[in-house]
Amino acid sequence: MSILINKKTRLLVQGVTGNEGLFHTQQMLAYGTKVVAGVTPGKGGDWVLDDKIPVFDSCRAAVDATGANVTVIFVPSRGAPDAMFEAADAGIPLIVCITEGVPVQDMMRVREYLDQKKVRLLGPNCPGLLTPGESKVGIIPNNIAIPGNVGVVSRSGTLTYEVLYALMQNGMGVTTCVGIGGDPINGTNFIDCLDLFESDPRTEMVVMIGEIGGTDEEKAAQFIAANMTKPVVSFIAGQTAPPGKRMGHAGAIIEGGAGTAADKVKALEAAGVKVARYPEEIPSLLK
Repeated sequence: MSILINKKTRLLVQGVTGNEGLFHTQQMLAYGTKVVAGVTPGKGGDWVLDDKIPVFDSCRAAVDATGANVTVIFVPSRGAPDAMFEAADAGIPLIVCITEGVPVQDMMRVREYLDQKKVRLLGPNCPGLLTPGESKVGIIPNNIAIPGNVGVVSRSGTLTYEVLYALMQNGMGVTTCVGIGGDPINGTNFIDCLDLFESDPRTEMVVMIGEIGGTDEEKAAQFIAANMTKPVVSFIAGQTAPPGKRMGHAGAIIEGGAGTAADKVKALEAAGVKVARYPEEIPSLLK
C-alpha cells in the first residue's frame, strides 16, 4: 500500500502552461502519473505536451470533465492563495502547493478555509510526494527511490532527495515519501504523516527529517512515544546554524531559545527515536 497517492491518482496541474508547470508535468507523466488535466485561466481549450493534457479555465471545469482528485500548484506566490481556494471549492480532497514565498497572512486565511472544507494541503514551499513505482506529484526527481517498506516525511526538499538516494544505494525502498515543506504556516504536518504511516500495513519503518525552528519535531516526538509501534529514525538539519539565522526555510529560525537542534534531538531520543548525525547514516540505523 501507500499513503495519499497511488496508481489511481488522477492529477490536475494548476499553472500547467508556465515554464515550471510544463517541465514538471512532463516529468510526472514520464514517471507514470495519471496527469488528466491542467488549469490556466484564459487558456481553456488548449492542449499541452503534444496534445496529451487538456487545459481548462478553472478547477471546477477540469474536475467535472476529468474526475481529477489531486491537484499540484505551480502558480506564482501572488496567485497561489487563490489557486488553493479554487481547488478546495472544486471539491479536490488533496492539494499540493509547490509555490515558495506565499505570505504568512495569506496562508493563515487559506489554512482556516481548507480546514473548514476538510481538504488536505501539502505545502506550500514543498517538493511534493512520491510513491515509488506508482505515482509522483511535485518535483522529487524520478530516479532516486525504489519501492520498499520505509515511509519518509521531511521538512526539507534537498535533504529528502539525499536520504532517498542513500536508501536506494543501500537496497532499501520506500512506500511513500512526503515533503511537508518548511514554511511557518503549512498544511499536513509530521504527526499527520506519522499517523498515516502507522496505519499503513506496508510501511514497517519511518524516517523523519526535521530542522531547526518551531516545535513540530518536539510535538512529533510526543506522538511517537504515545502512538507509534513502528521504529522511527530521524535527522535534524541546522545543528551548526548560528543563533538567530534562518537556514533556507522561512520556518527554520530559532526564536526565544525555542526550536534548537539540541532540544529536538533530546526530545526525539527520549521518545526512543534513533537520531542520525548525518543523512547517510540513516540506512545503517534502520538496519
